[in-house]
Amino acid sequence: MTDSYDLVVIGSGPGGYIAAIRAAQLGMKVACVEKNERLGGTCLNVGCIPSKALLQSSEKFEEANHALAAHGVQVSGVALDLATMLARKDKVVSDITKGVEFLFRKNKITWVKGTGKIAAAGKVTATAADGTSQTIETKNILIATGSDVMPLPGVEVDEKQIVSSTGALEIPKVPKHLVVIGGGYIGLELGSVWRRLGAEVTVVEFLDRITPGLDLEVGKALNRALAKQGMQFKLSTKVTAAKKTKTSVTLTLEPAAGGDKEELKADVVLLSIGRRPYTDELGLAEAGVELDERKRVKVDGHFQTNVPGIYAIGDVIAGAMLAHKAEEEGVVFAEILAGQKPHLNYDAIPAVVYTWPEVASVGKTEEEVKAAGIEYKVGKFPFTANGRAKANGDTEGFVKFIADAKTDRVLGCHIIGPDAGTMIAEVALAMEYGASSEDIGRTCHAHPTLNEAVKEAALATSGLPLNI
Repeated sequence: MTDSYDLVVIGSGPGGYIAAIRAAQLGMKVACVEKNERLGGTCLNVGCIPSKALLQSSEKFEEANHALAAHGVQVSGVALDLATMLARKDKVVSDITKGVEFLFRKNKITWVKGTGKIAAAGKVTATAADGTSQTIETKNILIATGSDVMPLPGVEVDEKQIVSSTGALEIPKVPKHLVVIGGGYIGLELGSVWRRLGAEVTVVEFLDRITPGLDLEVGKALNRALAKQGMQFKLSTKVTAAKKTKTSVTLTLEPAAGGDKEELKADVVLLSIGRRPYTDELGLAEAGVELDERKRVKVDGHFQTNVPGIYAIGDVIAGAMLAHKAEEEGVVFAEILAGQKPHLNYDAIPAVVYTWPEVASVGKTEEEVKAAGIEYKVGKFPFTANGRAKANGDTEGFVKFIADAKTDRVLGCHIIGPDAGTMIAEVALAMEYGASSEDIGRTCHAHPTLNEAVKEAALATSGLPLNI
């Protein structure tokens, strides 16, 4: 069977399905090749969405056990029904992925079920689970296959005792001791889930800090907050081997700089040292598509590879591996393909760590600004001085602004505190319009709201906060 399209997208994650929708909205005939049973990619099926569902449920469990009494709400006999919690998570995933199917039907996008491979420029083969294949002819091909779990030599994932982020969403019984290999946001979020549900959690990180991409001051504050909650950390430590028995896993650890070995025993180990672009078995080498040293697809400013008509977005190209970054690239790509002239400001893409307190950032860290030799000023405001945070009983953390010392233009903002992921949006919008910290500080914010801390931190860059 041979069909012809204006665009064939390989992969239906946030980047792929959004690109397909925008292209269809702009009048193109679009097909999307997806090998999994459901649309939505890693994010919707085994990433962003299910992990946030479990984070929300585990927060409620911890709140019932430890926080409601302070509000005068007496709760007794709190019990964990893990099966129901996991089932709720699965329903959330099902509902959202069905929503993507609806959007495909609404926009007349053809879902080709199978594993996509570039046969040549203008041709994609899709091989179904039963081995049958079809060739799809297209004017343009978009690679949007996302990323996969980064492996670690000596630690073999079986998704039962040694799990990836996928298996960590399906653990059928709360482990007594969960060891997380990797101090990035995925491991910390999933570690937070299981700690709240009763597991002892130890994080082993090769570097001397967790969340290495964050502003250093904020990363240290997050480390302190999680340690206070009971999470244990072994920093500057590497894992060299994992030995399994029927009931446990014993890890061999060494100092990152070298030294004596030690062993660490766990019921379950979560391997979470990062992700790598999914570029294997796509026929890229045969098609002549160039990759960089990290096996990412090389693209130009219009997301086109060195082969005309073949494009790539999202986790398979350089840049942060974030669902919303891929979505924005998908929109911009489709609009460029339609002859429009959109723009994507990579300096205004926020990032969020969904622990509690949450961490959110946009723009440059203080370390990056310093390394660039830019004269800057910093403004900070703690949530302990915010009325709404006090009323809510969530006062841990602060807002930190970094502004150009000469122009006052906002260069970055970093928040650790309640609902940081929501609050960062106003700063991203402000940066998109080239705002100064004074612009934000002089904008009226409703009282009492958590966002007043953003206003106050912006004012603090000029040494003029009002409530501290």
